[in-house]
Amino acid sequence: MPLFGSTFSPKKTPPRKAASLSSLHTLDRSTREVELGTEYGPPCMNIGGQTWKFEDGQWITESGGTVSNKEMQRLKKRNAQLEEENNLLKLKIEILMDMHTETTVQYHLKEKELEELKLHRT
Repeated sequence: MPLFGSTFSPKKTPPRKAASLSSLHTLDRSTREVELGTEYGPPCMNIGGQTWKFEDGQWITESGGTVSNKEMQRLKKRNAQLEEENNLLKLKIEILMDMHTETTVQYHLKEKELEELKLHRT
C-alpha cells in the first residue's frame, strides 16, 4: 500500500509523426529531375582546391597544373612505348655486334688458314 495515495503513472506520450529529413519533396518537378534524373556525368569532388573526376577507373585531377592530367597520362604512355622501343633497338644492336664479331673471327680464321696453305705449297 502506497504511503501517499496512488502509485505514480505518467501519461503516455502520443506517437511522433515521421518527419522527412530530405528537402527533395519541396523541390519542383524539373529541379527534381535534374537532381535525381538519369542524366549524370562522372562523379566529381573537390579536395584541397583541386577538382577530381572519376574516369576510366581512375581519379583524374582537372585543375592545378600547366598540362592536363589526360595529357600527362598520354605522355607517360608514349614515354613507356619509346622506352620499350629503345630497349628493343639496343637488343638488336647487341645482336648485330655479336654477328659482326662472329663473322670477323671467321674471316680471320679463314685468312690464317689461307696463309698456312700458301706456306705449305712453297
